[in-house]
Amino acid sequence: MTTDLRLRRLLTSALTPDEVDAIRAILFAAFGDDPEEAFTEVDWDHALGGTHVVADLDGRIVAHASVVPRDIHAGDWPLATGYVEAVAVQPGEQGRGHGTAVMRVVAEIVASYELGALGTGEHGFYERLGWRTWRGPSSVRTDDGERPTPEDDGYLMVLVTPTSPPLDLDTPISCEWRPGDVW
Repeated sequence: MTTDLRLRRLLTSALTPDEVDAIRAILFAAFGDDPEEAFTEVDWDHALGGTHVVADLDGRIVAHASVVPRDIHAGDWPLATGYVEAVAVQPGEQGRGHGTAVMRVVAEIVASYELGALGTGEHGFYERLGWRTWRGPSSVRTDDGERPTPEDDGYLMVLVTPTSPPLDLDTPISCEWRPGDVW
């Protein structure tokens, strides 16, 4: 890891327009143009309203993640959850420990919640940082009841915190509805 890396925690309201532009550029570049994987405006909206972790190297932002509050239920147990969104490292800076450094700060933030959660296809990266794959079926809670989200099964990961109840990773998990990707 680069020793000159500076890590900052900022509320969404504290981000400057230049910082927002730099973060968004990283996210759009890191996720690429494949329609299945590309970062969208709705994804950006999901990253707002919480705490952003920004990594600066030589005065420029090179990595980002945000933690937003969500209401996740494990079985029937509602859990105040720090949900991780918009994790990315600037292409060309990947593989240098910047993402790991950001996620270690994210874990400190998530520790103030009953649970940490995120959706990813990069399980190996998060597993080595203590995240665990949720094995149970997933769903979204809507005004019309719960709807299964089988496309997200095996995609979700959680981080146990000091206030997490005993968790059975095989039990159903659900989130509140939101536009775009519900998870």
